[in-house]
Amino acid sequence: MTEVRILRWSTEDLALLRALNSPEVRAHTGGPETDEQVRARHERYLRGPGPRSGTMFSVVTPDGTKVGSVGFWARDWRDEPVYEMGWAVLPAHQGRGLATAAVRAVVAAASAVGDRRFAHAYPSVDNPASNAVCRRAGFTLLGPTEFEYPPGHLMRSNDWRIGLTR
Repeated sequence: MTEVRILRWSTEDLALLRALNSPEVRAHTGGPETDEQVRARHERYLRGPGPRSGTMFSVVTPDGTKVGSVGFWARDWRDEPVYEMGWAVLPAHQGRGLATAAVRAVVAAASAVGDRRFAHAYPSVDNPASNAVCRRAGFTLLGPTEFEYPPGHLMRSNDWRIGLTR
């Protein structure tokens, strides 16, 4: 099994967030953001955990290399309080199970909070890699849905759900 650690988002992670802001990484999430948007996102991540900032982590390999981000944040979905989960891994480190290991770790972190029954992920139906992460991490596919991301834009996504148990 692939090993990673997740570390709370820190001031040093701005460079990682900028590296993740590439056309390849953001192809299914509306494309790259402006540097101003990236800095604002970084500030939200630093403020977390919180209702608008979530709880974000960097994904770290055993040798200490930061290779991605993963996190969860509160939302209401179909009249139920849930956590939404998201992740990204740098292209040079994709395809090695790192995202799946990081998502499993963040599911455990969300479960430990103890205030939600379920977490959901909403990868684009056109993103086979992220859908595979959901499947391998133990999520159940509930089916396709229209999902707003980035804000103001509807995308066709799969609704994946996982139970959060302590």
